[in-house]
Amino acid sequence: MPAVLDKTLHFLKTYRRTVGAGALAIVFIAGIVAWGAFNTVMEWTNREAFCISCHEMQENVYQEYRNTVHYSNRSGVRATCPDCHVPKEWGPKMIRKIQASNEVLHKILGSIDTPEKFAEKRLQLAQNEWRRMKANDSRECRNCHNFEYFDYAEQGRRSSKMHQEGLNAGQTCIDCHKGIAHQLPAVAQHIGAEREGVAPDVMHPPRPEPKPEPDAKPEPKAEAKPAEAPANK
Repeated sequence: MPAVLDKTLHFLKTYRRTVGAGALAIVFIAGIVAWGAFNTVMEWTNREAFCISCHEMQENVYQEYRNTVHYSNRSGVRATCPDCHVPKEWGPKMIRKIQASNEVLHKILGSIDTPEKFAEKRLQLAQNEWRRMKANDSRECRNCHNFEYFDYAEQGRRSSKMHQEGLNAGQTCIDCHKGIAHQLPAVAQHIGAEREGVAPDVMHPPRPEPKPEPDAKPEPKAEAKPAEAPANK
């Protein structure tokens, strides 16, 4: 009897170990499959084809983007929609995907489903993206462009000067490079000539008016010469 009991206990222990190991193996495999499926969906939504699958993007910003150097150039190197608008790092990418749920909501609501509605909201949409890129130090831009690897000798004189000044001032790409892939909304920037009838750039305060130098003396006004009397004939 004790021998039968011992065999039974041994069988139960072996069975329990086998079931436990099998359950762990199933959980492990299921985890790999789930993780693979999740990443597949993430990568599927990170394609240009997905980004322009709705007519709001296809008919508006995508058409503008096709006319820029980021779409077609001599080297054939392209920056697609996710390259510029979705982080590559896993954590920031997940945060951006969660934020994109708001865009899905507005797709359902039809907030920009016509060119007229899109044009009306263009400035707000652009400023939202500029603000995001300013906050992350133009992270997506720097996937391809990086101050540390600039060869200033190969750049034009003006570009070299502006890039070095920007680096020294702690500026980021989006401070100066707006409207390089999409049409620039009517907004005043902190560079270039002042324009009337445009919305202010919310990312930069207006430039102060230049003050006159203290030693500068006003130029004397030319005195009007008295009219000469007509000669007597």
